[in-house]
Amino acid sequence: MTYKKISMAPNKKIALVAHDNKKADLVEWAKFNRDLLAHHRIFATGTTGLLLERELQISITKLQSGPLGGDQQIGAKIVDNEIDFLIFFWDPLEQQAHDPDVKALLRMAVVWNIPIACDRASADFIISSPLMDKTYDRLIPDYEVYLRRKVPGVETPPIPIPGITETTVRRATVG
Repeated sequence: MTYKKISMAPNKKIALVAHDNKKADLVEWAKFNRDLLAHHRIFATGTTGLLLERELQISITKLQSGPLGGDQQIGAKIVDNEIDFLIFFWDPLEQQAHDPDVKALLRMAVVWNIPIACDRASADFIISSPLMDKTYDRLIPDYEVYLRRKVPGVETPPIPIPGITETTVRRATVG
């Protein structure tokens, strides 16, 4: 399989999301990591964004509340290369009315190979990684074959993928 590179700049674009029962945990984590977060661009859904902006005193790009489309907005930003990684403190013990949106958001993060942290320990490892403040080329599968597939009765030109360089990398050269 061939891969394409998407470059992440040293200043990352980070999405912070939390279910209601995890908002306090995310705010506490973000306050502890405020100085690390401050030089990156932060996105957040609804109430989480308001809480973070108030507590951290840094600019947060606030989207809709998760159940009102915020999760889908973040998913779209991942696809458009406007989010480099996702920290999503989700509540595994509480069923959410918007569970399909949450699953779709996590799916987009995996499809586009962005780091995901769903708990504090994972978020700690990501935020403290030496890669946080460096340029990083993440690899995604070359989706050109899928985009160029023949759909009966439809003539569809290939769709460009934002942020992807033309450089392809073969699995054998990765590592």
